[in-house]
Amino acid sequence: MSVTAMLRAFCDAVESRNGKAFAELFAEDGVYHDVFYGAFAGRQEIAELIDDWFYRTATDFRWDMHEPVSDGTTLYARYTFSYRSTLPEAKGARAMFEGVAIMKLRDGKIVSYHEVANTAPAFVDLNFAPERIAKIMARQGAALKARPEMKKHLE
Repeated sequence: MSVTAMLRAFCDAVESRNGKAFAELFAEDGVYHDVFYGAFAGRQEIAELIDDWFYRTATDFRWDMHEPVSDGTTLYARYTFSYRSTLPEAKGARAMFEGVAIMKLRDGKIVSYHEVANTAPAFVDLNFAPERIAKIMARQGAALKARPEMKKHLE
């Protein structure tokens, strides 16, 4: 499968709430690191991320990947992503994100998915209280500081 076809299948599976099809894009030992929900390891957990976690408080997902670049083992793609929130405070607002997907590949399957996402505008769209946004940003900052590649930045 070409990179473009894989990315379209990736987005289509999320948009159609098809966790099984989404999980099949991953290696058996694949891990999806979600910016909100954390790590989901293995195809069963990855399918649950889509079918359950994503759709708990949202609907009408839209996901597009732009300008993919790959050397065969690493794939980067800029993305635009949105959904309609069902959280009461959001009042049906569409939350919109822009980010970069970073995927490690093996034998045409995703071994690891990470993302760098601009989440703050979505929290404003969702009508989150400033204190709630600050708490989420602090958690994301702590996760960044805990990564091995940040060690020298903290010295």
